[in-house]
Amino acid sequence: MIHSSWRIAVGAILSLPTVAGIAAAQSRGNQAVVAEAVSTVGITVGDLDRSVEFFSTVLSFQKVSEVEVLGPEYERLSGVFGARARVARLRLGDELIELTQFLAPEGRPIPVGTRGNDHWFQHVAIVVSDMDRAYQHLRRHRVRHASTGPQRLPHSNPNAAGIQAFYFKDPDGHHLEVISFPPGKGDAKWQRAGDRVFLGIDHTAIVVGDTERSLRFYRDLLGFTVGGQSRNYGPEQARLNNVEGASLLITGLRLAAGPGVEFLQYLTPVDGREFPGDSKANDLWHWQTVVRVAPGESVNLLATSGVSLLSRAAVTLPDSALGFRRGVLIRDPDGHAVLVTER
Repeated sequence: MIHSSWRIAVGAILSLPTVAGIAAAQSRGNQAVVAEAVSTVGITVGDLDRSVEFFSTVLSFQKVSEVEVLGPEYERLSGVFGARARVARLRLGDELIELTQFLAPEGRPIPVGTRGNDHWFQHVAIVVSDMDRAYQHLRRHRVRHASTGPQRLPHSNPNAAGIQAFYFKDPDGHHLEVISFPPGKGDAKWQRAGDRVFLGIDHTAIVVGDTERSLRFYRDLLGFTVGGQSRNYGPEQARLNNVEGASLLITGLRLAAGPGVEFLQYLTPVDGREFPGDSKANDLWHWQTVVRVAPGESVNLLATSGVSLLSRAAVTLPDSALGFRRGVLIRDPDGHAVLVTER
């Protein structure tokens, strides 16, 4: 059963960046928006200690920092009045994730019944060297399945043939993926010999309603480069996403550094629910892709363009406790959050 407040949220109107708004942002200084890297992927969690333990023990991440933040600048940045939050950064290989627990005010849990084609869906893809070893390790830790089990994509799909993947859930119900690449697929660094099972983060995946509309945001406005595209369907894909009859258009994008961003556009079925209109950064379905831009006017340009804001304005923080001094939290065309930062 869906929580009653969730029914209201789904019915609310979400203010999203329009094509005209994105075009306005571009015309006001597209050359000034120079995105350098996806520096990390952020997840709002209900209990930071529990989540750090899960990612460290089960997935081999290493905690590298923790801070507690509060004050008017952080309220304006997150768009959450009265915010007080604990923020931990964890590393796996070359990549980072950021876990945030709002001590006040607490947000809402991920709704029961969330499916892989709902528009608030997002995950990170954790690369493993051996899918059998990884899956048995996850089973020993009694993770909750989201996929039926590990799936190997067939040779009928040449762009993805031989890739193995499995979806599961963290203690809050966030979807996560482990993925293994056969020789010739994925970044060459994933083929390096070694004893580690869990290697790093390849990408974060988001459900999109219209690939071309999302490209105008990520490629044309923020400067991502399209790396590839494929049409994935069949019983393996359906059982991976656990969405019967799933047929997806998948598009991979990257910046010069950091994990990629992957679009998941469901061609069938098309009954995924829209992003809830009253979402806030303290709700547990909140993820944020953190994009670092070159110093200059990029943050100001985005904050004053037609792009939808979660922040109340571009914010200069009192210190660099979060790894940056200036930022703005914006929404993409489907409602996913992107935190644009300057060092």
